[in-house]
Amino acid sequence: MITPKITEKFREIQTPFYYYDLDVLRSTLDILKKESDNSGYKVHYAVKANHNPRILKLISSYGFGADCVSWNEIAAAINAGFRPEEIVFAGVGKTDREIESALNAGIFCFNCESIPEIEVIDYLASLQKKSARIALRINPYIEAHTHKYITTGIEESKFGINTWELDNVIKKLSELNNVELIGMHFHIGSQITRMSVFKSLCLKLNELQNWFSSRGLFLEVVNVGGGLGIDYENPDKYPPIEEYFTLLNEFIDLIPGQTIHMEPGRSVIGQCGSLISRVLYIKNGSNTQFAIIDAGMTDLIRPALYQAHHKIENLSSIEGIYRYDVVGPVCESSDTFAKFIELPETKRGDFLAIRSAGAYGEAMASRYNLRELPSSVFSDDL
Repeated sequence: MITPKITEKFREIQTPFYYYDLDVLRSTLDILKKESDNSGYKVHYAVKANHNPRILKLISSYGFGADCVSWNEIAAAINAGFRPEEIVFAGVGKTDREIESALNAGIFCFNCESIPEIEVIDYLASLQKKSARIALRINPYIEAHTHKYITTGIEESKFGINTWELDNVIKKLSELNNVELIGMHFHIGSQITRMSVFKSLCLKLNELQNWFSSRGLFLEVVNVGGGLGIDYENPDKYPPIEEYFTLLNEFIDLIPGQTIHMEPGRSVIGQCGSLISRVLYIKNGSNTQFAIIDAGMTDLIRPALYQAHHKIENLSSIEGIYRYDVVGPVCESSDTFAKFIELPETKRGDFLAIRSAGAYGEAMASRYNLRELPSSVFSDDL
């Protein structure tokens, strides 16, 4: 909740900037820590969601691991206090240099997505006289019911290994001496709000457990990935973390000695962040008014890229109800945050908060049009 007292302090800060409510983040982390400790699950925070150094340090202080998709993310995680032996390295296009660096760092596991990738890891590990731990990212062919750009567990996706390839993968692994298969990994998409999707994943996972067991293979790691969504319409509502853990506990059939790993990102960081912007101009259109703000798609690309919805609040006004298109200054028609939404009467200089922007906001910012990157402000700084 952004109070009038906090809003008054915003006047001293150049907009746009990301405002992070650390009390909300700590409360979310407390829930995640309690549920993971009670269940015996291992959490790896998905660094791609938000790599702000202060955010990473706070998350690492809870003893969680990290899920990274580049060497730079691994380095940032280690610098923030995450232990290398609790870092997993995912991604469909790991470069040789990244693999070599990850091997040198002693990370926990590579989540592998193809036979050629496994072969390269084996070769590079042999040069270092090491054995690389790997998990197979498997496509379970489950529809995530989310945006097509963030649906990843279907057939003909660039991500993951198809189930019909598994026999060939196991055969290839028997020929390699410098990789050790320790687990299976899944990630079917992002911003998943239907618990039935995760139930389907659990049931498919159980089938694959039987497949590996029938071939005499024991996998100590069962990594269900991430994907748990948040409520963008209700930014003060916490994600359904307890419900998610309850479902996993009920439907996954573990073999003794196995541990469930997970890679939450959005559900950890999404609700604690808001993009704060000033209104530059109010411009009349034929059927609407345009509230032109100083934040743009360079600061928060999700609405332009995914047609994503973020609740927008006017922090400076409570009088009247009017309809606005909230747009940014970037020279692209897609630089639009919302169309024909209701706001109190809005005028130049008002502060607008674009809520639920903690995940995939600051992390995806760019300098298109040579705009400055947004700064970050934390609740305990005010």
